[in-house]
Amino acid sequence: MKELQYLNKYFVKYKFHFLLGIIITIVAQIFSLFTPKLISKSFEVIEDFHKKGLSNEVVKTELIHNIFWIIGTTLIAGVLTFLMRQTLIVMSRHVEFDLKNEVFKHYEVLDQNFYKRNRTGDLMNRISEDVSKVRMYVGPAVMYTINTFIRFTVVIIYMYNVSPRLTLYTILPLPILAFIIFKLSQEINKRSTIFQQYLSKVSSFTQEIFSGIRVVKAYALEKQYQNNLDDLAKESKSKSMSLAGVQSLFGPLMIALIGVSNLTVIYFGGMMYIDGTIKSIGTIAEFILYVNMLTWPVASIGWVSSLVQEAEASQKRINEFLKIEPEIKNKTTKKTNIQGNIEFRNVTFTYEDTEITALQNISFTVKRGETLAILGKTGSGKSSILSLITRMYDIKNGTITIDGKKIDEVNLNDLRNSIGIVPQDAFLFSDTIKNNIKFGKENATDEEVIDAAKKAVVHNNIIHFKKQYETILGERGITLSGGQKQRVSIARAIIKNPEILLFDDCLSAVDTETEEQILNNLLEISKDKTTIIVSHRVSSAKNADKIIILDEGQIIQEGTHNQLVNQDGYYAELYAKQLSEKELN
Repeated sequence: MKELQYLNKYFVKYKFHFLLGIIITIVAQIFSLFTPKLISKSFEVIEDFHKKGLSNEVVKTELIHNIFWIIGTTLIAGVLTFLMRQTLIVMSRHVEFDLKNEVFKHYEVLDQNFYKRNRTGDLMNRISEDVSKVRMYVGPAVMYTINTFIRFTVVIIYMYNVSPRLTLYTILPLPILAFIIFKLSQEINKRSTIFQQYLSKVSSFTQEIFSGIRVVKAYALEKQYQNNLDDLAKESKSKSMSLAGVQSLFGPLMIALIGVSNLTVIYFGGMMYIDGTIKSIGTIAEFILYVNMLTWPVASIGWVSSLVQEAEASQKRINEFLKIEPEIKNKTTKKTNIQGNIEFRNVTFTYEDTEITALQNISFTVKRGETLAILGKTGSGKSSILSLITRMYDIKNGTITIDGKKIDEVNLNDLRNSIGIVPQDAFLFSDTIKNNIKFGKENATDEEVIDAAKKAVVHNNIIHFKKQYETILGERGITLSGGQKQRVSIARAIIKNPEILLFDDCLSAVDTETEEQILNNLLEISKDKTTIIVSHRVSSAKNADKIIILDEGQIIQEGTHNQLVNQDGYYAELYAKQLSEKELN
């Protein structure tokens, strides 16, 4: 139960629901106990008919009176039980809502390294399956535990007042039951943890296949992945069946032990009636009803124990995740007004997960209103510079400043709000084209959306779709071509009107004519902004105020287009090569 202590704060938060549920439960149990007592009285009246010669009319009146009381108290107990469920189960839904929001909020603050180390399917499983199992503890498990405890307490007190000796005989099987529950619960906890781990593996595997289905189909690997999933599903099924096998033992064991208690009541109660210790057969009937009233609570102990063990296994996984501290933290809550002046001084950066040094002793300055182009071979460190500007990673060597302040001293939210970035791998959501563009500015008007699309040279493509800007895109924008996705991403950055624009090789999938149009539009847009363009094409860099060439994380050339094209080196060679290719085309 140690892991489930984390949920105590929610019981405090919803204490009104919790305490009201307990009060309703107590009252409901008191009303449910009228029935055995009234039935006992009915038996006594029937016995008195034979022993004391009561008239038929008196017996009939008493029996009818008892029947009406039984119906009335049962209805009241039923209504109160309904209210108990409404109170405690509704509380569990509130807790589920809060816990899911807490998990999702924590997902949002975690850094890139966390997402590199964890698979999407496992993360989805924690916020769905694990939280659902925890809700079953907060709701049904807690409700039935309270119900069982109160019913046991009240029933045992009533039984003891009637016959202490017969009560002792009746509860003799309960220690055996408690021991069996303890041992089975331990096994359930172990098997539940293993099953949840396999469920995460299945979720991760299927999520990856769905995301990469085009690649799977292109390589005709459907059969192979089907077999892989089949093997994984069989393992998951095996763990599930193993868990279910242990859980299925609870029900029969509970019923068997209740049956033993009934037989105990009949035998010892009968013996006590014969020797005169019990004065009425009605007492035996009353005890049998008490025992049967304990049937469901006792049977539910097994189910509740199973729920608790599963919830603890799930909450443990959630707790492990919630304890992870983000590596990138906002060190100040003070608002920062970003102008857009960026400076790198002797920056060296190594990725911790791969230990690859992406940048070595990098220094450059970009002022507000200037455009910097970064060129270089694949893996030279171009995208790493953009990741450091958006503070997706922190550096250990060197200094990065924004408007003269160290980047980690700048308000992180203000920094990222001031940046419009178009990543190398354009990501679009399963929403309309209009909403994907408005992602950069949620309150943008339709006119602003169209204007941004025109500047990104994608408007003419959009208006040819049947639903135009209301066209729903598939997952990750699969409806659009690579070039269209890149241009919608550019429109999303433009509409934000940020102080800093970062373009990470975002024109690689468009033709040179469209690229020229977009670059001309960007010249106008970026006049008073800081712009950094990462590219493999000289055409994207030639109009920049400054160009730097990277190779293996180091700056090997820097200058303007005219300066670099007249120097021997990478830039001049790339320019000559791309110029000849253009002439050939």
